[in-house]
Amino acid sequence: MAVPLEAEKRAAGGPLAGLARYGRQHATQIGTLSVGLLIWLIFVIGAPRTFLSYNIYEAFMSTTPFFALMALPLTMLVIAGEIDLSFPSVMAFGMTGFSYTLAYTGSSALALVACLLAGTLAGLVNGVIVARLGVPSLVATIGTQFFWRGVVLVIAGGGGISLLEVRDTVLYRVMVGRLFGFIPAQMLWTVLLAFVAAFLLNRHRFGAHVYLIGDNIESAKLMGVNVVERKTLLFIFMGVVAAFAGLLASLEVTYFWASLGDGYLLTTIASVFLGGTSVFGGTGSILGTFVACFIIGAINAGIIAIGLTGFWTQLIYGLIVVVSVTMQTLLSRRLT
Repeated sequence: MAVPLEAEKRAAGGPLAGLARYGRQHATQIGTLSVGLLIWLIFVIGAPRTFLSYNIYEAFMSTTPFFALMALPLTMLVIAGEIDLSFPSVMAFGMTGFSYTLAYTGSSALALVACLLAGTLAGLVNGVIVARLGVPSLVATIGTQFFWRGVVLVIAGGGGISLLEVRDTVLYRVMVGRLFGFIPAQMLWTVLLAFVAAFLLNRHRFGAHVYLIGDNIESAKLMGVNVVERKTLLFIFMGVVAAFAGLLASLEVTYFWASLGDGYLLTTIASVFLGGTSVFGGTGSILGTFVACFIIGAINAGIIAIGLTGFWTQLIYGLIVVVSVTMQTLLSRRLT
């Protein structure tokens, strides 16, 4: 039996061929990890005192999860061939439900339920408009972005609400407390959601349907996939996570601003595309997005630490989006 097995290994090309196959299958993830390592080395060389200190990494773990959480379900949506641009407003809409429920009931548990229900409602509205009515998601979610922001501004009067009363609650410690005194809880929530999203995409029938819908929607329908249901669930997932991210961001500063979510759109989208998710759908990974989020999160601090002005940040974010989408377009043309 040993001889045929050895012959089979030689026929398959041996370990080098296996390594090459692995590299081709996971090229985007390897590329993202390589970019992340390169940027980290540049920052370490340019500002060693900053990037060899734990404080900068604690800061990353405190702030990056606010958009990293939303980048994970957005990755799934883009893989399915859709997009959601309303999530910054849904962050604020969810927190409106939380703040006013807390004010009227005094219960942080009920306020949490109200926050997540608000996110569910916003996601369901997007899902119905896009999946059931057939409105392009780009147009639909631009409209709902303005709508939910308008709802928040009308209800809150453009102002904000203090959340100091929740600082001594269990909810505060669970959501944004510090594990062992130095690990931000929001980082743990991000890791947990990343595992859940990766499981759904790679180890569950739902993920197989998502990839199939993004790759060829007509084939998905012929194979019996309920496309309307799957897309609606993806939008609901996006809405719930956006509301949850808004809660974490507000609890971290113990204040809710009506402008909550402004500034997260570009960083979230840049993370998805830098992570290797194709703008054309059908391709992407949670690992790539997860790593890309921390690359994006490090850029702002790194730029300032090495002596450049903060004005470079948006230039680099925009460059990342353009370059990522351009590379995906060129690669897709070469492969077809």
